[in-house]
Amino acid sequence: MSPIRGLWLRLQASLWFVPTLVVAGCMALAVLLVESHGWVEADLAARWPRLFGAGTDGARSMLSAIATSMITVAGVVFSVTIVALSLASSQYSPRVLRNFMSDRPTQLVLGMFVGIFAYCLVVLRTVRSDDDGPGFLPSLAVMGGVVLALFGVAMLIYFIHHVATSIQVSSILQRIARDTGEAIDRLFPEALGRGLPADESCLDELPTRWHDVPAPATGYLVGVDDDGLLTLASRLGRVVQLAHCIGDFVIEGQPLVRVSGGYPLDGPEARALCGLFAVQPQRTVHQDAAYGLQQIVDVALKALSPGINDPATALMCIDHLGALLLRLGGRRIPSPCRSDGGGLRVVARGPGFEDLAALALDPIAEHARGETAVLGKLLHTLSMLGAGLRDPRQLHALRRRLALLCEAIAHGVDTPARREPLLERARMLGLRLQEREADAKAHGPIPERET
Repeated sequence: MSPIRGLWLRLQASLWFVPTLVVAGCMALAVLLVESHGWVEADLAARWPRLFGAGTDGARSMLSAIATSMITVAGVVFSVTIVALSLASSQYSPRVLRNFMSDRPTQLVLGMFVGIFAYCLVVLRTVRSDDDGPGFLPSLAVMGGVVLALFGVAMLIYFIHHVATSIQVSSILQRIARDTGEAIDRLFPEALGRGLPADESCLDELPTRWHDVPAPATGYLVGVDDDGLLTLASRLGRVVQLAHCIGDFVIEGQPLVRVSGGYPLDGPEARALCGLFAVQPQRTVHQDAAYGLQQIVDVALKALSPGINDPATALMCIDHLGALLLRLGGRRIPSPCRSDGGGLRVVARGPGFEDLAALALDPIAEHARGETAVLGKLLHTLSMLGAGLRDPRQLHALRRRLALLCEAIAHGVDTPARREPLLERARMLGLRLQEREADAKAHGPIPERET
């Protein structure tokens, strides 16, 4: 991820950038309509007196009323937004707040009401009566304020509907799953250059002398400029090994990457290398599919907590997690080694299918002890994944998840009448997974999809 791309993503996730653009656009529209008075409005009042025949006092009163009402509604909209953020943080997870803040309809509505207020102020400043000197009444601009006010009423109705919809758990999960699915499509397979053989035999030929490059800041590693990293490594003639995966927490002064060679990088080279990594206070989904899965897991764990006790929400979370893991299962996990055609240049490890499956399923199984509906849904999800995957390593990862789930069932469900059917289902599923794994080893996995 290039620095410009990272800046753009941060701006999109803010509550000020898009509203500021909307306000600036409304002010520019006001200036344009006022300046068009001389060559557009010559006979507007004569042709359509009911639309453009308002006097100076009437125009001032109308613009003042619109400005007052719009800034009042803007305050209400901001208050509703803050309440929605507070509700989402306490009811679901603090990590879903970024999704609300980057919600484009909310940003546009906030900007629109403040923008209409600014529009009316700009136009109101230009209205003059004959008592104040040469009279000036930009009728087209005044009519534009009325049109914007009516549009603002429609936006308010839409905003109330949008907020009522967006705070529903189904909408929250759908958006997180969509963003995570897009991240999976981008990252798997992901290449910094040309991937070397996936058997990782290249790791046996790594250089023996390394020099650490410290992290320039403390925070989460949220992105890497892939092309820039490969280009810089080729220009330096070094091998660059990442010390962290995307989503890891890095500490200023601690190793961020290691570079091969007989001597360390000088100051400009080290700064150029560190500039290719984005370190921020909060993780993002763009290059970190694991963070998207983590958000859904957080919602599920919150729903299973004694204070919430909402198993139905946990079931919805498991459905989305299963769909994302199935989407991931058909992808080729890239080799950690990248080359520029002339040799090894970058070693960048990332999470594999088993890592992401463990992240998605194990915490829910651990916290769902005694919730037979949730445990049964986990069994169903493992069965669905087992039927859709053909890679023996992925099937083996499912068997490991099943073993942990069986332990949760055996120790968490006290009533034999509820425990034994689940254990029987788990036993049958284990046999099917074992058979499919053996078959996949014998005949090979399905052809891997390229992206």
